[in-house]
Amino acid sequence: MIKYLYQKILVLFIIGLLICINTYAADNKEMVSIKAKKGSFPLVKNGVKTVFYIDKQNQKGVDKAIHDLINDIKLVSNINAESVTEIGNNKQLIIVGTIGESKLIDDLIASKKLDISAIKNTWENHLITVVKNPFPNVKNALIIAGSDKRGTIYGVYSLSEKIGVSPWYYWADVPVKKKSEIFINAGIYSDGSPKVKYRGIFLNDEAPALSGWSKEKFGGFNSKFYDKVFELILRLKGNYLWPAMWGSAFYDDDPKNAILANEYGVVIGTSHHEPLMRAHDEWRRYGNGGAWNYNTNPDGLKKFWTDGIQRMGNNESIISVGMRGDGDEPMSRESNTALLEKIVNDQREIIATVTGKKANETPQLWALYKEVQDYYDKGMRVPDDVTLLLCDDNWGNIRKLPTLDSPERSGGFGVYYHFDYVGGPRNYKWINTNPLPRIWEQMNLAYEYKANQIWIVNVGDLKPMEYPISFFLDFAWNPEKWKANQLDDYAKDWATKQFGAAYAKEIASLMSNYSKYNSRRKPELLDQRTYSLHKNREFELVVKDYNNLLESAKVLAQKLSSEYQDAYYQLVLHPIEASSNLNNLYYAVAKNHLYTEQNRISANAEAEKAKQFYKRDQEITEYYNKTLANGKWNHMMDQTHISYTSWQQPEANKIPELKTVNPKNEATLALAIEGSKSVWPQSKERAVLPEFIKQNESKHYIDLFNQGTGTVNFEIKENESWVKLSQKSGTFNDETRVWLNIDWAKVPEGSLLTPIKIVGTNNFEATIYLKVVNLKKDIKGFIPQDEVIAIDAANFTSNNSAANVKWEVLPDHGRTSSAITPFPVTAATQTPGNKDCPMVSYDVNVFTTGKVKLATYLSPSLDFQNTGGLKFAVSIDDEKPQIININNDKRQFAVDKTLADNINIQYSYHDILTPGKHTIKIWMVDAGVVIQRLVLSPEKYREETYLGPKQSTFVK
Repeated sequence: MIKYLYQKILVLFIIGLLICINTYAADNKEMVSIKAKKGSFPLVKNGVKTVFYIDKQNQKGVDKAIHDLINDIKLVSNINAESVTEIGNNKQLIIVGTIGESKLIDDLIASKKLDISAIKNTWENHLITVVKNPFPNVKNALIIAGSDKRGTIYGVYSLSEKIGVSPWYYWADVPVKKKSEIFINAGIYSDGSPKVKYRGIFLNDEAPALSGWSKEKFGGFNSKFYDKVFELILRLKGNYLWPAMWGSAFYDDDPKNAILANEYGVVIGTSHHEPLMRAHDEWRRYGNGGAWNYNTNPDGLKKFWTDGIQRMGNNESIISVGMRGDGDEPMSRESNTALLEKIVNDQREIIATVTGKKANETPQLWALYKEVQDYYDKGMRVPDDVTLLLCDDNWGNIRKLPTLDSPERSGGFGVYYHFDYVGGPRNYKWINTNPLPRIWEQMNLAYEYKANQIWIVNVGDLKPMEYPISFFLDFAWNPEKWKANQLDDYAKDWATKQFGAAYAKEIASLMSNYSKYNSRRKPELLDQRTYSLHKNREFELVVKDYNNLLESAKVLAQKLSSEYQDAYYQLVLHPIEASSNLNNLYYAVAKNHLYTEQNRISANAEAEKAKQFYKRDQEITEYYNKTLANGKWNHMMDQTHISYTSWQQPEANKIPELKTVNPKNEATLALAIEGSKSVWPQSKERAVLPEFIKQNESKHYIDLFNQGTGTVNFEIKENESWVKLSQKSGTFNDETRVWLNIDWAKVPEGSLLTPIKIVGTNNFEATIYLKVVNLKKDIKGFIPQDEVIAIDAANFTSNNSAANVKWEVLPDHGRTSSAITPFPVTAATQTPGNKDCPMVSYDVNVFTTGKVKLATYLSPSLDFQNTGGLKFAVSIDDEKPQIININNDKRQFAVDKTLADNINIQYSYHDILTPGKHTIKIWMVDAGVVIQRLVLSPEKYREETYLGPKQSTFVK
C-alpha cells in the first residue's frame, strides 16, 4: 500500500512537473510556426477554414479581444476568419473563454479534456493549448482559456503578438509580419500570473502634444481616444490607468469612458492628488467656488467626493485617498497629521456608505508623494488594506521602500514612477530620456523590497515613450525574467518584435545608445555651457557620438523596406535625429560665444550654423507632425524644448543668443590650444598643451585663426624630430587646426618639456610647450593624464566578495560606461575594513605625492530605507576606510544640481606619501549604492568638464 502510494505521488509529481515545464519553461516563441508539426493546429492554412466560436455569454472585453484577433489574422494573412455561435460541423475550431464564464470551456474541464489546474484560481493567467476531439464533429480545437477576464484577454493578445502583430501597431505604426500559413504547436503555453498585481500608465503633462493630437483626431479625451489606449494597455499586459487630467475629467468628459474601461477590464484610478475618483478639473467645474480646504469646507468636499464614488458604481477601480493642496501643491502649513488622518477616515466612510460594503473591500491607495511622505515618516498611518503607493523623486530615483521586516499589509506597497515631469529643477517632456538600465535598477529594488502591489508610471504624452513603456510593463509582469546583464537581450527581442530579426541587433544598439546619451542631461536642461569646448574636446566628442549614431540610424533606414519607415522614424530615427540636431545647435552656439571672446572671425560662421540647426529643429518637428504617416501624428511634437530660462517651459522655442565678431581691417593671426580658452599672443601665460603620454597614445591640437580680413600664413618650427605635425605651414582665411603627436620610438625615457615656435603674418610669433612623458616599462595600473586618473567603476582590478554578497556590474548603466552596485540588493549593512566586507579595488600608478582628492561619481539614488543616507566607504592602500553618506547634502540647490546633472559626486581626501603603485578600495556599506566613475586628482584640481575626464589608460 505504501509502495503504491509512493508510486502514485511520484507519477503525480512527474505529471505536475511536465505541466510546469510545458506551461512555463516552453518559450512562447515556440508556440507559433509557419510549418505544420506533429499535433499542431492550423490557425491559417490553405484549404482550411479559420473559425472562432463566439460564446454568447462571453464578457464584452473578451469579445473585443477575439474580434481584434480575427482582424489581426486578416492583417497578417489576408484570410477572413469566420465566427460562429454554434459548434456545428467545424473540424477545426478556436474556442476562447474564461473559466466559470464560458460554457464550452467549463464543459471541457468537466469532461477532463482540458486540465486547468495550473491556472485555476490564479490572477490574470491563461493557457493556450490544442485539444483533440473536444466535441462531436470537432477534430481539433485551439483553446485559449483564462483564469479570469483579463487572463483570457492576455491570452488572445499574446497570440496576436506571436503571429506578428505588435502591441504598437496603431500607436507607432509598426507593420504586421505577413505569413501565408500559421500553425500553433502542440503543448501548453502560458505567461503565468504577473508578479506585480496592478501595472499601469499615467497620461500626464499632456498639453500641448497629446491634448492637441487627441482633440484633432478624436475630438478630445473621449471614448474614441480611450478605446485605443485601453487596447494598447491590454496588449502590453497592463491593467491600470490614471487618465489624462490637465483640464480633463475622465468620467465627466464622456460617460462612455468609464463604461468602456469596465468592459475592457482596465482598472481606473485617479492620480495622487485626485481623491475619490474625482478629476482635479472637476473641482473647478463643480466646486461652486468653494475652498479646497478641509478645515474650512469639509461639507463641500464630502459632497464632491460622495458624488465621485456614486458615479464610479461597480466599475473596477483603485480609489486614491488622502489630500494635497489644490493643483497638486503641498497643503497649507496649518495642515497636520491629525487632519489628514481624519480626511482619510471620512473618505473611507464615504466609500463604505456609497458602496454598501466595508471600506476594506474596495481597493484604495494612499500616495506618499513629496511632502505626504513626511506625514508618513512622522507617524501618520492609514488602514492596513490601503496600498501605500511609494514614489520616486519625479526623476526616476525611488524615495522610499518598505523595510524587509515591515509588517505584512493586506493592501501591500506600490511605486509611482516617472518618465516625464513638470516641475523643478526643469520640466522634461519632449523626448525619451529613460535608459532601461536605470529603470531596471530602481524597479528591481522596488520588487526585491516587496513593493509589488501597484506599479504605475507617468508617461507624459504616451508618445514618444513607447520603448520604456514596453519595458516597464514587461518588467512588472515578471521582474525575475530580466536580469541586469540581460537588457541587451531585451532590447534585441523588442526590436525583433517591431522590425524583424535581420537588423534587431543594430536597432537595439541605436535605442540603447540614444536613451543613454539623452539621460546624461535632459534636453530641456541643455545649453551652450553644458559641455566643455576646450577641455578634453568634451563638447566635440559628445556631438560626435550623436552624429555617428545618426549616421548609423540613417544607413540602417536605407536597408529597411518601405513598410517599416514610419515605425522606424518614430521609434528610432526621430529621437536620434532630433537629439543630435539639438546638441549640434548648442555646440555651434558654444563655439560662437567662445570664438567671439577670442575675436575669431569664424564665430560668425558658427552663428550661421546655429541658425541652420535651429531651422532644422523646426523642420524635424514639422515632418513628424505633418508628413509622418500622412499627418497621423499632428501635434505630437508640439512640445517646446529650446531656451528654457526657468523650470517652466517657454511658450515657444527661441534661438539662443548669438554674437557677432567685427573683423579687424587686416589679416591677423592668433592661436588657441587644447585645454585653454586663452588666446596668444595676447595672453601672457605660458602656452602648455596637455601631456603627451606614450601609453595613452596622446595627441593634441593647436587652433590657428584669423581675427581680421584677408589671408594669413603660418609656419611651425619644432626643435625635436620626434614631434609630428599634421601640417607645418600653410595659409587660410578663417581658421585651421594643427594636430600634434609623438614618434615614440625616438623619445628617450622620462619626462620632457619641449618648445615649438609658430610664426606668421604681421610678425606673429608664439611659443607652445609640449609635456612629453615616456613611462618606464615596469609601470602598471591606471596611469594619470596631467596628474588625473579617471576610472569607469566596472573596470576594477579585483573584486572581493563575502557570504554571497559582492559588487556586481550593471552593464551600460550611467552617463558614460557601466556601473557597479552590491548584490543582492537586500543585503545587510556591511562594516568596511573587515576582511569579509565586499570590496572592489583599482590599481593606480601616480607620479607625484601629497594630498589627493578622490571624486566618486554615483547614480543619484536616495535613502529609500530612511536610515539617514546611503553609504559606502573608500580607502587608498591600507588606510582606514572613510565612510561617505551620499545623501548628506540636503540643501535644495545641491539636490537640484544632482537631479539636473544626473550624477551625485562625493569627495574624499587622502595622502599619497610615495610615487608609484597604489590601490583604491571601494567598500560596501549599504545596498542600493550605484557607482559609475572614480576620478583621482590633486587636492586643488577643479573639474571643468560635465562628464569628467575620459578613462585613463590601464597598463598591464
